[in-house]
Amino acid sequence: MFGSAPAKRTFEAALRDVASQKPAVRVEAVSDLVPYAAKAREQVLRAIEGALRADGHAAVRAAAAIALADTKAVEALPALLLAVEDVDPNVRQMAITALGEIGDARATGRLRRALSDERPEVRFQAVIAFPRVCAEPADALEAVMQASHDDDPLVCHIALRMFEELGELNGELPPSSLARASALLGHASPLVRAAAAVVTARFGDPAGHAVLVEVVGGKLRGVDHEDEAAAIELCGELGLSASRSALERRVFGLRLGLGRDPLRWHARVALARMGHERAIREILSELGAWDRHRRTLAVAAAGRARLATARATIAAMRGDERKADQGAVEEALAAIASEVEA
Repeated sequence: MFGSAPAKRTFEAALRDVASQKPAVRVEAVSDLVPYAAKAREQVLRAIEGALRADGHAAVRAAAAIALADTKAVEALPALLLAVEDVDPNVRQMAITALGEIGDARATGRLRRALSDERPEVRFQAVIAFPRVCAEPADALEAVMQASHDDDPLVCHIALRMFEELGELNGELPPSSLARASALLGHASPLVRAAAAVVTARFGDPAGHAVLVEVVGGKLRGVDHEDEAAAIELCGELGLSASRSALERRVFGLRLGLGRDPLRWHARVALARMGHERAIREILSELGAWDRHRRTLAVAAAGRARLATARATIAAMRGDERKADQGAVEEALAAIASEVEA
């Protein structure tokens, strides 16, 4: 009924198909060249950069920009800087994304200009990319601070995400940045309010706890899926009892006509972190499931919930990939150990 996935092109076939008459084939060929950069980097980058500079189809140029990001092609920096001015908005965005992924400081000036571009989609990508190429942390924070005042909610939202990324990178978020995130708890956009609640909670400010509870209870519409998942996890970590009934509905109830909540796993972890007996019992039970995937998910859940009672069972899975993913096992044991020591 279902055919097997098509095989990746050989190196020679990918080089040939970059010049195909069909744009869709050229898009695939550009992507298929990426794995061969390890053995034939010069040829691969020449072909991909040629597609970025000269292909007449925007989808091919956009694919080429992403391929250069995937190959960390610092050699193609001039071509990517030119592509930031491409006539197609998607190509512009992918070029900025690639500059951020490559992380070369020589792109700082161009990305700084993109931060104030009249096009919101360009500003959006620049807010992500600029801190990753900027050599001065203070400049990066200032750029994100300015973006948090943007009229476009999506740009403001991604600025909050970058506050979080920079805070985690530096081990703390400066008071001015935390104060700005707190101020955005009153933004007109639910998208921005939810992200602000996540950022403030992550860095120790309780001002957004009520918003987290609103997100978990489904009272804010238009919230980003990742922010919703983060809000659920934070309610568990912080022990926000006001979220308990909403978490229980997500885990044990059925959404009318829609089946189980898509964030049920996160909600159960949150409840277990709060000491909910039924949630803990279910996680411990699934550590002995017949299916390896379910066992691995239970291992991850036990680790995220810091369940000391699961420690021995998870430790017994060490060294046996058939029992559970070993990365999940080690991560869970480390998380439980840190909680026990604390």
